[in-house]
Amino acid sequence: MSTHNQVLETVEDYQGTDATSCVSTGGFEGFKVEISRRGFVRMLGAGLLITVTEGVSLAQRRGGGSQQPSTVVARLFINEDGTFTCLSGKVEEGQGARTELSQAAAEELRVPFDRVRLVMADTNVVPDDGITAGSRTTPYNVPPMRQAAATARELLERLAARQWQVDPDGLEVRDGKVTNAATGQTLTYAQLAKTEGVDEMFRQRVDGGIALTSVDDWKVMGQPISKPTHRDIVLGRHRYPSDIVRPNMLHGKLLRPVSYGATLESIDLSPAQAMKDVVVVRDGQFVGCAAPMVFQARKALEAIAETATWKTVPHPSSREISTYLKEHARTDRARPNARGSTETAFGGAAKTLSETYELAYIQHTPMEPRAGVAEWTDGKLTVWTGTDGPYRVRGDLARAFGLRDDQVQVIVPDMGGGFGGKHTGEAAEEAARLAKAAGRPVHVRWTRAEESTWAYFRPAAVIECKGALDSNGSLIAWDFTNINAGGAAIDTPYNIPNTRILSVSSDSPLRQGAYRCLAATGNNFARESFMDELAAAAGADPLEFRLAHLQNERIRAVLVEVAKRFDWPARKKKVTPELGVGLACGTEKNSVVAACVEVAIDRRSGEIKVLEVGEVFECGPVINPANLTNQVQGCIIMGLGGALREEMVFADGKILNASFSRYLVPRFDDVPKIDVYLLENNDIPSAGGGETPIIAIAPAIGNAVFAATGVRVRSMPMRARQLRSALA
Repeated sequence: MSTHNQVLETVEDYQGTDATSCVSTGGFEGFKVEISRRGFVRMLGAGLLITVTEGVSLAQRRGGGSQQPSTVVARLFINEDGTFTCLSGKVEEGQGARTELSQAAAEELRVPFDRVRLVMADTNVVPDDGITAGSRTTPYNVPPMRQAAATARELLERLAARQWQVDPDGLEVRDGKVTNAATGQTLTYAQLAKTEGVDEMFRQRVDGGIALTSVDDWKVMGQPISKPTHRDIVLGRHRYPSDIVRPNMLHGKLLRPVSYGATLESIDLSPAQAMKDVVVVRDGQFVGCAAPMVFQARKALEAIAETATWKTVPHPSSREISTYLKEHARTDRARPNARGSTETAFGGAAKTLSETYELAYIQHTPMEPRAGVAEWTDGKLTVWTGTDGPYRVRGDLARAFGLRDDQVQVIVPDMGGGFGGKHTGEAAEEAARLAKAAGRPVHVRWTRAEESTWAYFRPAAVIECKGALDSNGSLIAWDFTNINAGGAAIDTPYNIPNTRILSVSSDSPLRQGAYRCLAATGNNFARESFMDELAAAAGADPLEFRLAHLQNERIRAVLVEVAKRFDWPARKKKVTPELGVGLACGTEKNSVVAACVEVAIDRRSGEIKVLEVGEVFECGPVINPANLTNQVQGCIIMGLGGALREEMVFADGKILNASFSRYLVPRFDDVPKIDVYLLENNDIPSAGGGETPIIAIAPAIGNAVFAATGVRVRSMPMRARQLRSALA
């Protein structure tokens, strides 16, 4: 078992804090101590002196740690005081994984929530649970945690039964205590933790078939429990990746190209090299400076940046991006998903409609930009960074520096947001390069402008839609092509006999990647907007038109519920040229959502003000209703930005709105009245809830604008100037 050199000396030093705050942040200058295996386990308050990473290697090789068989101790172990330390490779970035996984363990262990300590995202300690993305923590990582906890509970029951020489079936576990119902005898988990042989019992494999607690019997799961670190966060004591401090640490700044695709031809490093305490590094295109203070590093970088010469390349602007993507579409590489004959259906249709929708590139804009601290010790590399793929970043670092995986440790403190934008570890690698040259730890923190320019974007897209109606107003054909954004939620949930659906890649001029719910935001915007256009062509109410073509009972349920709660029929009658209502629905990540909105239109300026949003969301049994409500609300507010204002503006290879003063994410005065209703469905397993609620808000707004003005805005964002021009 590997040791940590960044932990506190005694349990008392971190009493009352979360285990990960102490094990995995390392922001406590002056506490650089090498400890033994016994010391590390003692620091966690453990009674089992065992290798906590045992049984993980198989999972790492296969890339899906939580899905592979492992010993109980690879997932959790019992401490001397009867609490449990649980281990997860997932990252907490504000979505609630820390709380949810702790609830899962507490539920099956039959202990109160506060008796679970969760250690997360440290590659030397926790199993490889894969990247924290795709709403996969709930469906893929909660069940293995529950299985391990249930197996541990059963093992402790057997241990008590062995001591009493009774049948385990006659025992009951509650509140961390095993009771013999026949005699009234009890043994606490703390007592059992000190029993000879308990460590060997926990080396047994997790029972994948063990019966888990039914939803009806949940005591800890299903409760609105707060994040265990909430007090530290509110009081400013939590150390995010940006807050990590190491002894003798320097701060780094990197030279960035003058434009996209530009390459460095020459540079004079001597102005920075002449500065006191400054370390200057050049390795090909990589140029950086490190100094004891950020100000010094920035001044050194500015001095040499003035001497740099660059070779630039042509680059399209944001004004022409749709044309560019269509011209560079790789149609020869794509194959449509087809059913029936759209060609025949369109040929015999009573009405056909064809429209094109456009999406701009947008940024993730997490509260905390990328940050990384790197430290080299005896040829081994340790980094503290903000990423949702700690094992992925470990592999990238090992390859970059020619190291074995076991020579690299990646630690991810609970970080300040990601939204799909932190799958990579650029800041960690930059810090590691500077630290290797300096022989001292180095901290690299990206500025907001760097995050907005050099991190990857949600893809721009062109989405072409075509539909056909028969003489009864029924939808008989559907043709849908997404260029560049991807295929998430691209299949229509509506019952249409003839369909052709295609996702086509393109040569993106900007770096692009994952975003909250991937391409589903754009695909659902285009589909649900176009469904309203078809409803109008059929002379049908948008709600009734959808219900007439929906067989998916889960989507029907949320759509009917949101329309009832919003009072859709009555609100629709109150529509005016300045006030509109709209609705939309959708499905992704095995969850379903429907939204209704009310908007106000300033017809002179074209400004759209969202007054009210009602959203109904269903993702199976709800593990934490308070956290899920927060996630739905966050999706709605984030969705407002992409719907109304957010877009990257660029020309000549440069981002022109890389600051919050020019890149307009939603402000407090943009937040409408929000009504969130969680529809419970206990007939299916729990699904993730951090992504899908975002996909209904933009099309519902667009449909409300159309209801008020008769103008269809077919772009995200719905630019005020376009609407103003159309209304003039």
